[in-house]
Amino acid sequence: MAEPTQCSRQWDDADLNAAGSASVAQFWVALEQNGPWGHDAIASSHLPDGVGPALERAVAEAGGRLLLIRRPGRHADDHQSGDARTCLIAGGLADDPWLLEGDVDDPSDLLRVDWRLSIGDGPDAVSEVLPLLEETRDVVLLVCANSKRDQCCAVRGRPVAAHAAQQRPGRVWECSHTGGHRFAPTAVMLPSGQTYARLDESSAVEAHDAEKRREVAASLNSLRHNRGRSCLTPSFQAAEAAIRQETGELALDAFTVTEEEPDELRVEHRDGRVWRVQVAQHPGPNLKDSCLKQPKPSSYWTAQLLSSLV
Repeated sequence: MAEPTQCSRQWDDADLNAAGSASVAQFWVALEQNGPWGHDAIASSHLPDGVGPALERAVAEAGGRLLLIRRPGRHADDHQSGDARTCLIAGGLADDPWLLEGDVDDPSDLLRVDWRLSIGDGPDAVSEVLPLLEETRDVVLLVCANSKRDQCCAVRGRPVAAHAAQQRPGRVWECSHTGGHRFAPTAVMLPSGQTYARLDESSAVEAHDAEKRREVAASLNSLRHNRGRSCLTPSFQAAEAAIRQETGELALDAFTVTEEEPDELRVEHRDGRVWRVQVAQHPGPNLKDSCLKQPKPSSYWTAQLLSSLV
């Protein structure tokens, strides 16, 4: 595909903010599924019949997001139904993020989890149902690479994932659609749910290392790259990203965002500093939000500082 037709190239040229564009999810479930993925990866991959849509629905109804994952590289369709699959579950995103990691022999085992109750009760409640999953202090970088959904994710995302996997073996996966391929290459960090836009090879590795420190990557601390934390709503994501850029604060748990009035938010640092921020969504130029779609009016978030108490 020629570069001028790629949606993410158009958005790069327009230089619109990515802040406020992260998918909203209170927890993440990532399940290994090798081989090719269709446009709707969860429904059209080779998961056992009916399991993918049922699991996606159960996770979504509890406020989470289901992804498929596979190792970067060639994707031969050689996954046997009885093979163990890696499973990652991240929760506690708004408070103290945690990550469970391990194997499941049968994807339908995940349907036995009462996601609404278990996620709220913490990692031990989930591992009681899925005993092969154990809590880890390590982190994972998920790079969107679902080519059937959008070419940008494959053309731009897969090389970034491959490079990062060489640098951080075993801790990088390609993943199915996360939303926002107009910002490719995009990534989701686990366990935090921090989401990034417009990565390159070096910033992807930096994102992984910053997550281990429970931080935002310094090179991605801008409205252009910081899409936001998935546990926040879009306007809250935009407000936090703006103050993070303004202050240079990298710690993921540094800020709390609350609403004071419609479109007027309060961002409070754990050290007592407070900012009042007005957020708004603005119309932008006609752009593709997916490679196969026609251009249409775009939009982006801005955050204006009204006052600060420092």
